[in-house]
Order: sequence, then C-alpha cells, then structure tokens
Amino acid sequence: MSYNAPLKDMLFNIRHLAGIDAIAQIPGFEDAGYETAQAVLEECAKFNQDVVAPLNWEGDKNPSFHNGSGVTTTPGFKQAYTQFTQGGWQSLQHPADYGGQGLPKVIGASCGEILNSANMSFALCPMLTDGAIEALLTAGSDDMKDKYLEKLISGEWTGTMNLTEPQAGSDLAAVRTRAEPQPDGTYKIFGTKIYITYGEHDMAENIIHLVLARVQGAPEGVKGISLFVVPKFMVNENASLGARNDVHCVSIEHKMGIKASPTAVLQYGDNGGAVGYLVGEENRGLEYMFIMMNAARYAVGVQGISIAERAYQKAVQYARDRVQSRPVDGSLPKAGPIIHHPDVRRMLMTMRAYTEGCRAMATVAAAAYDAAHHHPDAQVRLDNQSFYEFMVPLVKGYSTEMSIDVASLGVQVHGGMGFIEETGAAQYYRDAKILTIYEGTTAIQANDLVGRKTARDGGRTAQALAAQIQATEVQLAQGSANAQAVARRLATARKAFIDVVAFVCASSKTAPNAVYAGSVPYLMLTGNLMAGWQMARALLAAEALLNGGQGADFGAEFLQSKITTARFYADHILSKVPGQRDAIVEGADCVTELALDAF
Repeated sequence: MSYNAPLKDMLFNIRHLAGIDAIAQIPGFEDAGYETAQAVLEECAKFNQDVVAPLNWEGDKNPSFHNGSGVTTTPGFKQAYTQFTQGGWQSLQHPADYGGQGLPKVIGASCGEILNSANMSFALCPMLTDGAIEALLTAGSDDMKDKYLEKLISGEWTGTMNLTEPQAGSDLAAVRTRAEPQPDGTYKIFGTKIYITYGEHDMAENIIHLVLARVQGAPEGVKGISLFVVPKFMVNENASLGARNDVHCVSIEHKMGIKASPTAVLQYGDNGGAVGYLVGEENRGLEYMFIMMNAARYAVGVQGISIAERAYQKAVQYARDRVQSRPVDGSLPKAGPIIHHPDVRRMLMTMRAYTEGCRAMATVAAAAYDAAHHHPDAQVRLDNQSFYEFMVPLVKGYSTEMSIDVASLGVQVHGGMGFIEETGAAQYYRDAKILTIYEGTTAIQANDLVGRKTARDGGRTAQALAAQIQATEVQLAQGSANAQAVARRLATARKAFIDVVAFVCASSKTAPNAVYAGSVPYLMLTGNLMAGWQMARALLAAEALLNGGQGADFGAEFLQSKITTARFYADHILSKVPGQRDAIVEGADCVTELALDAF
C-alpha cells in the first residue's frame, strides 16, 4: 500500500498549536518560519513516499541477516540510505557549526514522523545516530566533537547506544562491561552488549558506539558507570579510517516486528580489548546516556504516531474497497463498502482521533524543546524545559500504547483478512509492540512521571498545566456547541487529573506501593488529557479560521474534519479519564492484595 504523509495536519499543528511564527523570532531560527516548514515537509514527504516507503513490506519479508562476518541489510536499504544522506535528511536539526542545517525540532520531529511512517525499520538507524549526536554535543570533548560530529551529522557514519547486557535488562546498575585505563589515556573495553539497534550493518562506512562500562574500582550500582566512544573502525588524525576495532557482532535477534532493523549482540574485547575514549568524567556515564535516552524516548513516541498513521491509512483504504453487507440504515439498495457501517466508522474515527491527538501533543512538546534550548529569555527557557520534561514520558508512553490499540483496530477493520500476512495490516501491529518496550518500558516512563515529574516538585508543574487547560476551557465555553461540549469533557478530565496528582504527592512516600500500582494508569490518564487538550485547542483554531474566512491554506473540509475529530476525541476518548481516576485513587489496594502464591 502507498503512504501519503498527512502534511495538512502536520502543518496545521506547527502553525496553530506549536506557534512556528514565534519560534522563528528566536535568534538562529529566523529563516525557519512557516514557509520553510512547508517546503521542508513537502520535500521530505516526496522522498519518503517515493524511495523509503516501498521498502517497508520488502523489509518484513526479507529482513537483515548475519552473514558470518557482518550484517547484510534488506535489498534496497543501502541505496536508500545513500539517497537519505545525500539529501541532507540526517542533518536537519543539528548545529550548523558541524555541518547541520540548524532547523528547529518542531520541523525535524515532523520529518521524523514521515520517515518512520514510511519505514520504521529503516528510520531506526538515523534515529539512533541523532541520539549519539546529542550526547556528544552535550558531554563530548572538543576533540571528540571535531573527530566525530561532522561525519555523524552528514550520515556518513552512524551511531548507536550500548546500554544493556544479558543479565541486566532495564536494571543498568547490573552492567558488568569493564573499562581498563591505558597509559595513553584510552581505555580497553571488555564485555557483551545486547539489543543494539543497527549495531552492525552495511549502509555506512563506520559506526560510532556509545558504550556504558565500569572503570576498575568504580562504585557499585549506577553511580559507577562511565560512558565511552568506541568506533567500529579507528579514526586517524587526518579523519581517514584505520584498523578495525575489537568490537564484533556475534548475532542479530530474530524479532516479532521491525525485522529489517538489525538488533545486534556486540562482543567487545575478544582480541585484547576494544579501544574506547571516555566521554566527560568517569562515573557520570548514566547521566550522559540519559541525554541520548531522552532524545530517543521522544523519538520513539513519534514512532508510535507514525505506525498509527500508517495503520489508519491502510484501514481506510480497505474499508473503502471491501464490499460486504447492506448498511443497517438502508442507505444502499445492496451490499456496499464496509466504511458505510457505523461500527467500522467508529473504529476509523478512534484510530484517527488517537493519532491526531498524539501528533498534536508531540508537536507542541517539540516547540517547547526549541524554546527551552534557544530562547533568549532565561525564564522562558526554564518554563519550557519544565513543560518539555513533563511531556517526554507522555509522548513516549501514551503514544506508543496508543499505537498498539490503533494497529489492532486496523487489523479488526480488515476482519479475517487482517490476520493474513499478505494484506500487510498485521505488520503494523507487530512493529508497534516494541515501542512500548525499548528506550524504557511504559512502566519506566510512568515511574519517571510519578517520581521525577510529579512528586519531586510537589505537583507544581502538573498544577501549572492544569491551569493552562482551564484557560482553554474558558475559551471553549464562549464558542460553538461543539466547543462547549468539549469544554465540559475537558473540565471533567482536568478535575480528575488534579485528584490523581494530589493522591500521588500525598502518598508517594507514605504508601509507595499504592501510588506505583497506579503509575501506568496515571500516565495513560495524563497522556489522554494532554492530547485531548491539544485537540481542544485545534478545534478553537479551526473554528476561528472558518469563522474568519482565513482557512484557505487548509480548506473548509479539513477544518471541519478537525472539529469533528476533536469532538469525537472528547466524547469517546477523553471521557475515559474519570474512570481512570477512580481506578488509581480508589483501586490501589486490590492491586497488591492477592498473596504472591495465589498467582
């Protein structure tokens, strides 16, 4: 099936929810206004629709494989990656000082969605490189930046993040990979790393691994972990490639989904030790790696939106084409396309509303990132940083959980044909599952939301967001019947959110099991509310454009569809929040009451 990037929806969000015109007032972003966003997204859509998307199904049928000495990627991937780098797509939002284009994240994130919708297995390679770039920009020495960044930003080299090991899983305190200091200031790295996305491949000439390891004598636990750069090939002083480093792929995983993306097991030090270079200071590795992880967590949330969009488009196409049964209202004299059936339309509307809500939430979060990192006013930077950090676990956790529901509905719309691999609907369902697991499971995102983002500041950030939502309710209450209906749903959801925040803050120390038993439901409630808030803002913007006769850029049909979808989100999705509140605040005891032996 072909993929068509939802450019109108992306550009509507960028302009009317994220405020691209205000971002273009920030020094350094003067040339990154709406016209630039539109031009970049249109070119991105064309490249991905024509070059990358046709390889998605091929990658599922003919995945990457370990060839005995390395990894051979899916036919066509290497050529597509060359075109990707030649088009400058890796460099979009990275600094011009190292060859990047310096565009804001709010543009780069939308391009990331397009790339991931086209082919998530392919997109994982540049996504991990983005994370490596962020870590080196923040914690790397000037020599490291000069040696690696230009090649990474151009895409000539790719990057990885090496965190976990067979015995560790998500508990990085259990990392055992060791780093032995050498007289020349380098380290010898020994150990095994698993689940390394694009840890070995044939698409680029070098791979720069960022590796967590323990220096001899380091403290136990996470406080004793350091971060190292370990290149696949050594880099000479003149930037040419030297000898192969002592790091090798011993196998790749056979996975449920994203089959074309090689997930490698890497062995370090079988032949004397891999040469590594310390990033920053010893024992601060996890702090530095969190820079990569936060960038990756946001990007994984965008992947959820991407998969949901692709599943939605395929389901709509099938519902238009599949003829079965006469409509219950007798509107057709005989059997017609299943899109006429109310329950099919309910499923399609659910898919659409979830996807648009999460896209709006992620776009607004990206704009906050841009202001947090580049705005000249210190208080504006601080406020936006707080907002962005609160949103990251929601973008990651809620959007990815949503993507599984949407992909499942996509299979359901297809009926029995959805269970048949040849239709392609099942691939999105299989691909989506990993999104709730890697870069921190949904429970890890929820624990972050509870501990660091809510309880730590006594709920101040959450309460500030609730106040902003209430201001939107006031605007809605002065509008149309649709706006007023959404206002009521939003107010009810906001009050439920405030109740949960109070419960979390009051009980996180005195009754931690009760709070953390509801941590994922709290994340889902909050993600639902934040996405619903953005859909409410979208409704206001769409109605203002229609009423003011200024909707020519998007068209009346798009704007009316946005209003209808926002109303659906409020009535069918946002309306779930009060029940979630009850389960969290009143249902904690029964989660942990059953004796362990009774399971």
